[in-house]
Amino acid sequence: MLPERMRAVRFYGPGDLRAEDVPLPTLAPGDLLVRVGAAGICATDRKILARGHFKIAPGSGPRILGHEVVGQVAAVAGDGTGFQVGQRVAIGPNIGCSRCPHCLVGDVQLCPDYEAFGISLDGGMAEYMRVPARAVRAGNVIPLPPGLGYAEAALFEPLACCYNSLAACRLEPGETLVVVGAGSMGLMHVVMGRALGAGRILLVGRTRERLERGLALGADGVLQDGAAHLDAQVQEWTGGRGADVVVVTVPAADLASRAVAWAARKGRVNLFAGFPAGQDAVAVPGNHVHYGQVTVTGTTGASLVQLRRVLDLLAAGRLDAARLATGRFSLDEAERAFAEAGRARHIRVQLVPGGMDSEATEDRGRDQG
Repeated sequence: MLPERMRAVRFYGPGDLRAEDVPLPTLAPGDLLVRVGAAGICATDRKILARGHFKIAPGSGPRILGHEVVGQVAAVAGDGTGFQVGQRVAIGPNIGCSRCPHCLVGDVQLCPDYEAFGISLDGGMAEYMRVPARAVRAGNVIPLPPGLGYAEAALFEPLACCYNSLAACRLEPGETLVVVGAGSMGLMHVVMGRALGAGRILLVGRTRERLERGLALGADGVLQDGAAHLDAQVQEWTGGRGADVVVVTVPAADLASRAVAWAARKGRVNLFAGFPAGQDAVAVPGNHVHYGQVTVTGTTGASLVQLRRVLDLLAAGRLDAARLATGRFSLDEAERAFAEAGRARHIRVQLVPGGMDSEATEDRGRDQG
């Protein structure tokens, strides 16, 4: 028997986040209701809390945040969805228009008219989440592989962003990878790079604690980005030839400019991080790019195919996911969880609604880092 009301974390405006009781979502034909097992807090969620989002119009009403969501089907409205009550699933966050050139080749994250859970649609920081029929039809509901726990499975979306990043860079087994930035996405790039066969991985970051965690997660070397001779140190670490792949995961245009010069001949550089408005001018060393045939690209999000591939990698134990989920909190602890998510000792903090099962409720509210 489903309840009439549920607990949810709603965004009312910059700095205004409330855990409160709300009505259970009403389903239309073809919709699914998912009982949430875990929902991650990412930098986008924290930015929304700090300053809002262009897809959440002022005065449009509160929004349930959360787009890194896994759980269990609790109700199915009508026939033909292909899903059953009790089935464990992950939710792809972006819903495309299904008509534009990007959607037609599967890159729904690049759709100019996209919608997204936790942004334009209510998300997963709640006990239950409605998945509309159009998202079900588009393939946004992905069955979870057997044996994959919710804490690890909820990492599928940020890890898929890293997968997309390294796929765009055409990372080959044995190649050298330099990851710029030791935040959560930088550390996840280290884990993904190791899974995809990078020969050596160098992590460049600011915080010693983060750099040490990067070593534990598979980096072969670390450098602090404030070092006086950083450029020379990178060249020395790469044997003077530069790196095959460089990924910039921090929104620092000056550091991105330097990072382009760290690429080897025929190297690939990905500007993975978005930059603050008006501060996105990256001065590229033109001759280095020209004579070295260096490719500079960027990526955002991940396709539905990539989300599925990462779930398979997680299920196969190819990704060191257990050490990435570093904090779990109840919905009523959301404000504290958002604050913790910005601390250096955390990689990914998750909200875990109570009563899901023993896996979802154990250690709730305690830090795991």
